[in-house]
Amino acid sequence: MIQPVPLEKSPRLLNPGPTVLVSSAHGEKINVMAASWSMTLDFQPPKVAVVIESSSRTRELVDASGSFALNIPTRGLADLVLKVGNNSGKDLDKFKEFDIPYFQASKVKAPLIEGCVGWLECKVIQEPHNQKEYDLFIGEVVAAWADDRAFNNGHWIQMPKELNTLHYIAGGVFFVAGEMLEVK
Repeated sequence: MIQPVPLEKSPRLLNPGPTVLVSSAHGEKINVMAASWSMTLDFQPPKVAVVIESSSRTRELVDASGSFALNIPTRGLADLVLKVGNNSGKDLDKFKEFDIPYFQASKVKAPLIEGCVGWLECKVIQEPHNQKEYDLFIGEVVAAWADDRAFNNGHWIQMPKELNTLHYIAGGVFFVAGEMLEVK
């Protein structure tokens, strides 16, 4: 049976991909936030879009640095995704509070979160109207990394269960990527 969907819930029908952790840095400050609204925009050069709420610490750091990283967490990081998504970097240092292991990106200052299956280092493409009006940031991917047990030769592959990506639904509920279906 087909049922109506309230308009405020309709974006959930199109969630295009995995939940990401948006990390950022400026000066000595670092932060991370969870985001479900991210997507690929272009292939050459590669571009992504992500919504970064205007009052967040991440937004302050991205505005100041002109860069960010998208980290693609695994099912094992679901608890961390909720913690960083439900707490403000203005109130606490999430990296210290939640003991988040990370390593340094190669082209941007943002930290890359350990335990993820993919990382995209991005330079902001300035679109002031979109950033102010919609909290929408476009980033050019300047470096990308992946765990070869999940992504190899430019494609997602059947991965061990512990590396499955998270897809946020609402209220602390995720779908987890699973079985690969190949159609020829």
